[in-house]
Amino acid sequence: MKQRKLEILLEEIEGFSDPELELEQYQTPSLLAAEILHFAYMQGDLADSIQDLGCGTGILAIGAKLLGARKVVGYDKDPEALEIARKNAEKLGVEVEFVCSDITEVSERVKTTLMNPPFGARVKGRDRPFLSSALRTSEVIYSIHNRGSLAFIQKFIKPAVITHSYVAKFPLKRTFDFHQKEREIIEVEIYRIAVHE
Repeated sequence: MKQRKLEILLEEIEGFSDPELELEQYQTPSLLAAEILHFAYMQGDLADSIQDLGCGTGILAIGAKLLGARKVVGYDKDPEALEIARKNAEKLGVEVEFVCSDITEVSERVKTTLMNPPFGARVKGRDRPFLSSALRTSEVIYSIHNRGSLAFIQKFIKPAVITHSYVAKFPLKRTFDFHQKEREIIEVEIYRIAVHE
């Protein structure tokens, strides 16, 4: 499936009905999700078992299944987000298992983790438990972080290594009351991390 077709399908995904600020619930934009998923697909990282940590309404998990992943599980501790994720998977005709769980309790091993963890804008270090869980349970990780996180990530993930990284645009829609603009574009860094080289 071409990246543009995947993006069009992912645009069908319903976002959060009532996003929680403390969980930093921002919908991953369909363009960015399609870009990351297509990149992972081209690396051969989406054929086997996949997990999406902090899956929210399911965009990365569903996209992985659309690209032919054998088994996909999405974890989130927000039952309302998971309910939307289940409806989204049904709407797009894919089978994804959604589990209500804190990501620190995830124990099943998978080939690849996809995630858009909290950036720690509200509470510093919010992305660390996500990275720790992914490092513990997978061989390859695709993760989105604030621009300028490279040195921290490299140090935090050792002995795992970043094999690829690039800067991307992340359009943020006005989600919470304190947001001034209808839409703001922030720059993020996408990392592909190999846990066992």
